[in-house]
Amino acid sequence: MAQQQAKAAAFRVLHSGKEILLLPNAWDVASALVIEESGFKAVATSSAGIAFSLGYPDGQVISREEMLAAIARIAKAVKVPVTADVEAGYGKTPEDAARTARAVVDGGAVGMNLEDTAGDSTTTLAELPLQLEKIRAVREMANRLRIPLVLNARTDVYLLEIGDPAKRYDESVRRLSAFRDAGADCVFVPGLRDATTIGRLVADLKCPVNILGGPGSPSVPELTKLGVARVSLGSATMRATLGHLRRIAEELNTTGTYSKLEDAPSHAEMNRMMEGNQR
Repeated sequence: MAQQQAKAAAFRVLHSGKEILLLPNAWDVASALVIEESGFKAVATSSAGIAFSLGYPDGQVISREEMLAAIARIAKAVKVPVTADVEAGYGKTPEDAARTARAVVDGGAVGMNLEDTAGDSTTTLAELPLQLEKIRAVREMANRLRIPLVLNARTDVYLLEIGDPAKRYDESVRRLSAFRDAGADCVFVPGLRDATTIGRLVADLKCPVNILGGPGSPSVPELTKLGVARVSLGSATMRATLGHLRRIAEELNTTGTYSKLEDAPSHAEMNRMMEGNQR
C-alpha cells in the first residue's frame, strides 16, 4: 500500500508541475512498456484500445472484469504510475462506480477516468446530479482504501456534439465545474480543439484540464502556453499502430517487400522488456 500511495501522490503532483503531463495511451503490456521505456512519467490506458484488442467495440460492451484484468496486467508490468480509463464506471449507479474504483485500486492503478455518458448504447449524457453522486462515490471509496486516487472526470459535450453548438461551452463549464467541486482532481473535455476556447476553459475552471491531442488539436507547446495540465491521445495510439500494420500488409501484398518493418523493435529488445516484466 505504501508504494501505491507514493505512486498516487507522485501522479497527482504531475498535474501541477511546470511541465505538461503527456500520456500516449497504452492498450496492453507491450505498449505500456514501450511507452515507459520512451521516458514518459506515467502510463494511461485506453478503454477503446483495450476493448478493440480483445474483440469488442467501444462503449462499455466489454465487461468490468475483462477491462480491469487488462489494466491490472499493465499496472503490474510498469514502474511508473498508471491511470485507468474505465469509461462510465461499468454501471449506472454510484455503487457501480465505487465498485469499479475499488477494482482500479486493487489492480494497482492510481488514477481513473470517469466519463459522463449514460453508460449504454445511446449518445446521451448522464443527468448531472447522478454523475456527481458517482464522482463522490469514487472519492469516498478511494478515501476508504487510503489511496489518493487521481480522478479525471470527463464530459462528452463536445465529443458527442450535444445540443446547440453555441451553448456547448457553457454546458461544459457547468458540468466540469460541478465535477471539480464534487471531488475530481482533473477534468477532461475530448472533442474540444479550438485554442482560444481551450484557454478560456482553463481560465474559467481554475483546475487541471486534460485535452485529447491528435490531428487538428493545438500542439503540445501551444497547449502548454494555454495552461493545459495534461494531454492524452486516447485510442489513437492503438489505431495508428493498426494503421501501420495495414501498410505492412499492403506492401507485402503489392510489392512483396518489407520496408515498413524497419522500425520494429528487435525480437531481443522485446524479450528483454518481457523478461523484466516477470519480476
